[in-house]
Amino acid sequence: MVKSKLKLIAFDNCIELGKKVDKYLQKELQTKKTNLVKVNCTRFANGEGKSYIDESISDKDLYILSDIGNYNIKYDLYGQTHNMSPDEHFQDIKRVISAANGRFRKITVIMPLLYQSRQHRRRERESLDCALALQELENIGVNKIITFDCHDPNVSNAIPNLPFENYFASDLILKKIEKDYDIKNDKSIIISPDMGAMERARYYAEKIKCDVGLFYKRRDLTKVINGKNPIVEHAYLGKSAKGIIAIVIDDMIASGGSMIDVAKKLKEQGATKVILVSTFSLFTAGIEKFVEAYDNKIFDKLYTTNLTYIPEDFKKYDWLKIVDCSKQIAEIIYGDNTGAKITVVDDEDVNHSN
Repeated sequence: MVKSKLKLIAFDNCIELGKKVDKYLQKELQTKKTNLVKVNCTRFANGEGKSYIDESISDKDLYILSDIGNYNIKYDLYGQTHNMSPDEHFQDIKRVISAANGRFRKITVIMPLLYQSRQHRRRERESLDCALALQELENIGVNKIITFDCHDPNVSNAIPNLPFENYFASDLILKKIEKDYDIKNDKSIIISPDMGAMERARYYAEKIKCDVGLFYKRRDLTKVINGKNPIVEHAYLGKSAKGIIAIVIDDMIASGGSMIDVAKKLKEQGATKVILVSTFSLFTAGIEKFVEAYDNKIFDKLYTTNLTYIPEDFKKYDWLKIVDCSKQIAEIIYGDNTGAKITVVDDEDVNHSN
């Protein structure tokens, strides 16, 4: 047994994930004592808030886990039910760090979905939210930032002196896909739905030794709709998907329109199956579009993770496969805290019940 001095704060926005992580840590540390610290984050009826840490964290390595994408956390705002936004979740992270009052040994913030990660670079008079947020965390005493499948890891250049670790769930997702499908070598093709996902797609392709295809988003640069130039066409470059399994890889699904359009074109090419993969499935326009697309045989499966919130009623669909990343987060925390590797073998080693 490796002695540990860690404490884990899991906000209400990811408490179930936090409990699973804690179970793995307890197993490895050979203790039944929880590593979770109780934190009370309250909101007043005018939207202001405060945070209180219920126990001592003196001389501990403090790990703060937060899902800033969880839109199901609510509070009463001027007599109306209000769903918390990423801005409010991020503010609570800073509040807890303030409540810790510098008594920790070191503090690590784990945001699987990095706050404002899509606003990572500037074009002319445009905000640079992600970089500013990272700098703010550094300025209030954070020692390390951990995230998953960052939209653009180059944003870490905003904090050159602060450790920024970007992990991937790719191997876990691939393991699940390979249980369901024979995708090795020429039996499949990995598809990047745009230029930005190409490096991610290449990794998958190299792991299963197959070809890569790319869809290029041709946009109407004369218009701006919802902050973006609208997509006119998804033009394809690469080997035909006819007669093989097409696996479409991206970091996140927002409304899902682009992903479904790509899937439709691959089925039109003659792909035997179309598998969608997304680390973060936000479903910002709801899930109905995917239900309709599945019913119309446009895609066959969607593999995603539990690294951000997915409503319970979405989980009933057989085509939605959610990969549990709690052990991976536990490994990251345990290795960072002790320098040792976690020895828990697989999910069956841990009872995830509350």
